[in-house]
Amino acid sequence: MSSHQKIDVLKLILDAKQQPFGNEERQKTLEKVVDEMLRSRKICRPLKGQSLSGVCLEIYQEAKKQLLHTIDGDINSYNPRRESVRQWINEQLDSIFKQVLNDTRLKTLALEAQTHLPRTQQRQYLLTELVNSIQLSGKLFYPPPDKMPRDIYQLIYDDAVNRTLLYVFQKIDLYDPTRGNGKFMTWVNFRLDKIFKEIKLLNQLPKETTINEQTLDSLGQPEPSTSVFEILREFIENDPEGLFKNEAIRTHPTANFQAIFLAKRVNGQSWHEISENLGVPMTTLSSFYWRCIQRFAPKIRQYVQECA
Repeated sequence: MSSHQKIDVLKLILDAKQQPFGNEERQKTLEKVVDEMLRSRKICRPLKGQSLSGVCLEIYQEAKKQLLHTIDGDINSYNPRRESVRQWINEQLDSIFKQVLNDTRLKTLALEAQTHLPRTQQRQYLLTELVNSIQLSGKLFYPPPDKMPRDIYQLIYDDAVNRTLLYVFQKIDLYDPTRGNGKFMTWVNFRLDKIFKEIKLLNQLPKETTINEQTLDSLGQPEPSTSVFEILREFIENDPEGLFKNEAIRTHPTANFQAIFLAKRVNGQSWHEISENLGVPMTTLSSFYWRCIQRFAPKIRQYVQECA
């Protein structure tokens, strides 16, 4: 959304706030606000030269209807001094799509994708819509952490989600609505839980690295353990032996452990942001990062113990 469009939306919002509830002009203004908000939606975007149809059209129309009803009540409490227009729009859209994207609609998307031949444009389009819709639905399962450090749990979970969505994209024909309870997200979450356990088992750190696990968990929270965080940051940033910079993803020399660590733990970037900046898929990034943590765990632990 451009700056010009942002100003237009803000003006529309402020205009709507000035008009009384039930007023015809307010309703017309709200409809314009909703139309502008939906321009930045992440799903239900038609293929070039085509219009929305099927379940994608149904989802779009239901989202529009619910959004219009919701913002009629919420718009008067919006304060542009406390929250940007983009922030407010994103929060509203996320909330609405979580309501609209129920299991029935997700299942319909999956079954619609199955009706098209592999590698056809329509199938690829519907599968992309499906994967994006799953992420927006808020229905992905969170396996219990079992005392796992928060940072490590999130790393494994992100990797498991990425692999699960890839599985859905590639193996959608394996979904059978007549099996089990027939719910689509039961099928997805069963796979997610299985993949999560596999990654967790595969990347289980030995018991003697417990100190390092706690240290890694504190990397996202430098306040409670500032000295340890600073020691780690300086060690990896200075990289006296050149180990961290030289450990890179094949064919992507700039995607090295040092760069990823600094981006993630020091600069606070998300996996999505790092992925876009380095041009490497999130699944590849998180898997590589985890392997590096395993490989360098003894050296990092030893350095911290010597310097702390």
